[in-house]
Amino acid sequence: MSFTAPEIAWGALSPVVIVLVAGIVGVLVEAFVPDRARRAAQLVLAFGAPVGAIVAVAALWDGVSSSGGTDVLDGSLLVDGPTLVIQGVIAVLTLLALLVVADRTATGEDAFAPTAASIPGSDYEELARRKGLTQTEVYPLLLLATGGMMILPATGDLLTLFVALEVLSLPLYLLTGMARRRRLLSQEAALKYFLLGAFASALLIFGVALVYGYSGTLRYSEIAAATGTPSALDPLLLVGAVLLLVGLLFKVGAVPFHSWTPDAYQGAPTPITGFMAACTKVAAFGALLRVYYTIFPGLQWDLDVFLWTVAIATMVVGTVVALVQTDIKRLLAYSSIAHAGFILTGVVALDEAGISAVLFYLLVYGVATVGAFGVVWLVRERTVPQASTDVAADELAEAGDEDLRTSVLGEATHLSQWAGLGRTHPALAGAFALFLLSFAGIPLTAGFIGKFAVFSAAVDGGAWPLALVGVLSSAAAAFFYVRIIVLMYFTPAPGRDDAAVEPSDEDAAPVVESRASDENAAPGEDVALAGADGSSAVATLVAAPTATTTTTVVPSEGLAAVAIAVAAVLTVVLGVFPTPVLDLISDVARFLP
Repeated sequence: MSFTAPEIAWGALSPVVIVLVAGIVGVLVEAFVPDRARRAAQLVLAFGAPVGAIVAVAALWDGVSSSGGTDVLDGSLLVDGPTLVIQGVIAVLTLLALLVVADRTATGEDAFAPTAASIPGSDYEELARRKGLTQTEVYPLLLLATGGMMILPATGDLLTLFVALEVLSLPLYLLTGMARRRRLLSQEAALKYFLLGAFASALLIFGVALVYGYSGTLRYSEIAAATGTPSALDPLLLVGAVLLLVGLLFKVGAVPFHSWTPDAYQGAPTPITGFMAACTKVAAFGALLRVYYTIFPGLQWDLDVFLWTVAIATMVVGTVVALVQTDIKRLLAYSSIAHAGFILTGVVALDEAGISAVLFYLLVYGVATVGAFGVVWLVRERTVPQASTDVAADELAEAGDEDLRTSVLGEATHLSQWAGLGRTHPALAGAFALFLLSFAGIPLTAGFIGKFAVFSAAVDGGAWPLALVGVLSSAAAAFFYVRIIVLMYFTPAPGRDDAAVEPSDEDAAPVVESRASDENAAPGEDVALAGADGSSAVATLVAAPTATTTTTVVPSEGLAAVAIAVAAVLTVVLGVFPTPVLDLISDVARFLP
């Protein structure tokens, strides 16, 4: 018995290999590199990997564009045009998300718990916080998740699809539970995400078993050939196909498989929320496109009922529930659910225009999402004396490190806390307003071009009712986006009185050294005061002014600001000049059979 070694086209695998090798090296860095140099080494690996992947995608582009692509590992992976587009988009979005993940406040704190394994509120956690410990294993976890995301849309068989799905999911379960603030909420979100994710994976693997039982193979191309021949086992194929789609629809957050989304988005560290919301959706929709377009095109009449129902429910539920949200992260979570429905309208089109429209939409949505959550990461609560609730940015920057640590709290996620942000921090509020307008699909933003592309593809594919529901849902969704903009620019901040007048020196009461006759008196009781000059008076004790909570933008190292600026520029450029990118995607928007 002899063994023939397979020939592996390492060049075609280079984008994935670069990211996964960097993630593995990052694990070794955690084990062997001293603490003082560990973060710097992890940052070099974390930023170098997506940059290397982008370069590798660019190097492969011409060859794939001319040849149509190639299969790798005996068909387990398919490197074609859509694969390169999705891998490039994931690499770009990961690079932007890493800027937010790596950012630290002026006190040196990032978004992650100093010791993720410690009990929330324990003395050990407080000691770790005081010592300034950081968790740099976040970076290899993020790279491993990115590697799984880049494999998922390139898979050519169902077994590799399942493995890639688990590779991207397991690191995300851990990252979701590592928030520095509101740790119990973060751990609850991670547990919910893990349990529901395991349930969805079980449905997917059950669907794989049924499809394999029908066709006798796991290869996409061979399954597609088997579906062309009618058989008594057709119900088995249909049930298996639905279960496969359910496993992928869970990852995109489509209704009714969306219940994990608001909790995970709210509880996860905000930079991870941005990464998860953008990159996971790109990878899952890439896999959904390939499965639907290459395995089940012959089942269109059977699966259209299922996908149409899911798409309509996703658009309507995401939009309606978002209207009543009061937490900014939950609002963006339901917004992402609605966007999943919009993207599904392009998937249902089942033509080449639908592929390019979905790929472009994923790019523009991902860019705006990373930027929006970058803004949320910077907008914080801060405790200040009740007499001075208006804290200027320069005063906050001049505060001492210990003062910032004790006064700056978690993200200001309640919508009421965003009132007046446009007056106090106009640049940041302007960027956030731009991202919201892009989500709403306002002209001259990238979101408008993306929605126009997917709705046009749906109409051309005969799914005009889906496009109609999408347009109506977009119009309704504009309300809660504009509501936030009105809140930031036209609503004064709570407790702020612009008409307040500073007291003059003449109005100031003289200060007299005095001593209370009853030192044990409670607030609200009258006590006799004896002055130093022998005079006496009666006064009523009052409680000391209590601290109140206000909203501010925390000073940071500036990496998140860079990500927000780049995302804002891309949102405008892709909205004003989308043609070059659309043409570039359209030229390669063809799947290998």
